[in-house]
Amino acid sequence: MKLKHGDFTELAQHYHHRPGYSEIVLKALLHLSKHPDGKLDVVDVGAGTGKLTRQLCELGIKSLKAIEPNPAMRANGQEYTKEFSLQWLEGSGEATNLPSASVDWVLMGSSFHWVNLERGLSEFHRILRPGGMLTILWNPRDLSSSELQLKIDSKIKEIVPEIKRVSSGSAKTTREWDKELISTGQFRDVLFMESKHCEIMSQERYLGAWHSVNDIQVQAGSERWQMILDTIKKETNGLSEVVVPYLTRAWTAWRVG
Repeated sequence: MKLKHGDFTELAQHYHHRPGYSEIVLKALLHLSKHPDGKLDVVDVGAGTGKLTRQLCELGIKSLKAIEPNPAMRANGQEYTKEFSLQWLEGSGEATNLPSASVDWVLMGSSFHWVNLERGLSEFHRILRPGGMLTILWNPRDLSSSELQLKIDSKIKEIVPEIKRVSSGSAKTTREWDKELISTGQFRDVLFMESKHCEIMSQERYLGAWHSVNDIQVQAGSERWQMILDTIKKETNGLSEVVVPYLTRAWTAWRVG
């Protein structure tokens, strides 16, 4: 089966290899989102296999829903978070299928770039209560902090020189989210947060994380994608551990009205 942009069915099995997000950023956002009466209804939209979802559970969020359109991703997410009490539901950024004014905080981890901007913002405005928060965040590799990661990135560009990343969290590819989030007039006061963090991986997990990347595989095609994997394996052969620095970048806006 030929892989398509945005189709993660064949990649779901590899998603558990991906890194988590910076706890510093998540804890700061949680502090901002505290509701006056102590209650906080949260939804993780485009939750994938539950990487961000699980972190939110571990931070103590009790009322949490995870929305994911892909059945394979959703099934993996349910298994990954089965020890926690939360709901997994079918839906998307444009159509969450949630009641109006039913949540206090909407998050999208590494997925908002797949959403139609106007439809997504309209949907989030609909489901958020007055004063509710919308947070979109990404977790790109921090290339400036690692010669190894910089070298791998350079090798990928040599193999696929025309590559154009779809993910929007890195400095080179990010859109102007501060402007886009308020472009429809439904959200205001964009706050940006950024924090470095690091994950130590085995070579197997590191390669597994690469297997979960959709946009490079689609643009490279099967032959060049295999060249990329072979190159990454060669560069990490002999390492007892692969040190991977990341940069969690988060944009938060508040519902108007």
